[in-house]
Amino acid sequence: MCKIAIIGSGSWGVALATHLAKCGNEIKIWSFSEEEKKLINEERKCEFLPGLIIHENISCSENFEEVIKDAKFILHVTPSKFTRDVFKQYKQYVGNIPVIVCSKGFEKETLKTLDEVILEELPTAKIGVLSGPSHAEEVSIAIPTAMVVASKEEKILKLIQETFICENMRIYTSRDVKGVELGGALKNIIAFCAGVSAGIGLKDNTFAALITRGLGELARLGCAIGGEKETFYGLSGLGDLIVTCLSEHSRNRRAGILIGQGKTLEETKKEVGMVIESIDNIEVAYELGKLHRIEIPIIETVYDVLFNGLNPNEAVKKLMTRDKKCE
Repeated sequence: MCKIAIIGSGSWGVALATHLAKCGNEIKIWSFSEEEKKLINEERKCEFLPGLIIHENISCSENFEEVIKDAKFILHVTPSKFTRDVFKQYKQYVGNIPVIVCSKGFEKETLKTLDEVILEELPTAKIGVLSGPSHAEEVSIAIPTAMVVASKEEKILKLIQETFICENMRIYTSRDVKGVELGGALKNIIAFCAGVSAGIGLKDNTFAALITRGLGELARLGCAIGGEKETFYGLSGLGDLIVTCLSEHSRNRRAGILIGQGKTLEETKKEVGMVIESIDNIEVAYELGKLHRIEIPIIETVYDVLFNGLNPNEAVKKLMTRDKKCE
């Protein structure tokens, strides 16, 4: 048994805590909310995972020092937009404890990946990234899942792999931190597009084309930012793309469906009721594409749908009537 700190009490943080607790570890979760803390500690429930009974090895606190003290490693699981602000509040307690980024996204204002945000705040931080096709709803009930952890440090790779792996969780390792992180962040955009496609009534042919050509865009943009091409065809790229585009659990896909059905952005955010990473990611990817001069027509077109009033049906026509290309 080892003590593990989890920063973030949403569905993914609690799902990871549940898995690790079942493996025999002591889990301390940090929450910004007194209400969520009481729900976990007193009622043994998670608002976002109905039916889950919180494991006895899990407790929750609003005190960073209490959560992090003596932890073997820290899982950072806040929405990407809050990463810098939250990390600033606990970085004084980190020391040599590895910080594993489990959030998927960018810092919108700076276009930075989340590992860059943490290293900017604490250059001595020992960083890893955990990603892959893994819905919280399924991890929390021990559905067999495979993920990938990336780090430049062999000790971190070995630590996370050995701590997480069991009969229902398989962890692979990678040294491509940037690629693994970008795959997890960028796939949300194509999942949103898959939702839009479903929302306007398009079928399998369109869906297959979207995933295939979308993956190509992710790989081109990801490589320009610093990832390795093969990483985008692994668990954190193709794997996560498939599960997020297909699943009923995906809030990004759900948001796209609502936009396709004619909902406004504000109506969509209200109905989904949770952070929709893909919306901020679309803005960041659009800007990164311009910055690196990368051809990303799907991302550019969905940007126009969200922020320039392009009708989703017209967006499809725009993509289908582009200049002829060689695959």
